[in-house]
Amino acid sequence: MKRLTFLVLTDHSGHSDQNSLYALVNTLVADPRSAEVAVASRGDQRNDAFFSGDGAQVYGFSVEEKLTFSPEGKSFTDSSHRLNVQDYDVVWLRLPHPIAEGFFPSLQRLSQAGSFLIVNDPAGIETTSTKAFLTNFPALTPPSAVVRTEEEARKMAGDFPVVLKPLRAYGGQGILRMDHPGDSLSVPFEGPYLAMKFLKNVSQGDKRILVVNGKILAASLRIPPPGEWLCNVARGGTSIGADVSPEEEEMVANLAPELLSRGICFAGIDTLVDDNGKRVLSEINTLSIGGFPQAEVQTGRPILRQAIDELFDYCYDRI
Repeated sequence: MKRLTFLVLTDHSGHSDQNSLYALVNTLVADPRSAEVAVASRGDQRNDAFFSGDGAQVYGFSVEEKLTFSPEGKSFTDSSHRLNVQDYDVVWLRLPHPIAEGFFPSLQRLSQAGSFLIVNDPAGIETTSTKAFLTNFPALTPPSAVVRTEEEARKMAGDFPVVLKPLRAYGGQGILRMDHPGDSLSVPFEGPYLAMKFLKNVSQGDKRILVVNGKILAASLRIPPPGEWLCNVARGGTSIGADVSPEEEEMVANLAPELLSRGICFAGIDTLVDDNGKRVLSEINTLSIGGFPQAEVQTGRPILRQAIDELFDYCYDRI
């Protein structure tokens, strides 16, 4: 079996010591199936052109034994040298938002010329990262629709309270709530939005299910702060380990073939409790999914090892 070379693309400028990159990369480096693991950062100013979609050259470095977090991120700049993306078997995207408009198309062109595999596939990320993608799974979600005008949103709010989510937003940004058709919005309406029924049981928590290569590895429950309804940890929520319910297992089984067909290896599937007490699909996240070392601590299971095993299975099936 061929040993694979990996180039991991990240942005160290926003990292903390809790970022999954370090634990995942170190697990990958220690795996005998890895011939080389290199890392390059968008946070290195010398890489501005590359991450804007210009060229195959990027400054990075090979991880020899262990990648260690430091607030200064010196390893990402002091040890880096020029690398050619086309020299690697796999380019692993561990990049957070925002992504420059020209970057994904440029990376795809380089992949076609150099025959390297991109995880996750940029075209798949683009398709699945819009909230409108959820409308393909009406049996799994709360009542939802894409609304392009304020009048459409108010008509939907006549049936039940709705949450308005910008189609390309992330981290809970730009979300609005409309309980009644006559409600005033806190900001001007700037659609289109995904309008989704507001669920009265939202305080029971938003569950993130970690899925790699179509397999459920772990889950965590994110609880909103007192008096709030948004569950994002970045907005003050807390996270604890959680079990995966039978309906969530069935949900992932339905979603996994669709995601894999679009080149999505790593996904975060989010669920909420609906008004009948059943877990339903609320989000699909396919860019730089985190939480792996935390899940390992919460479960006591080798989540990092399992994630890397699934990564290799995914890559070997496609290279």
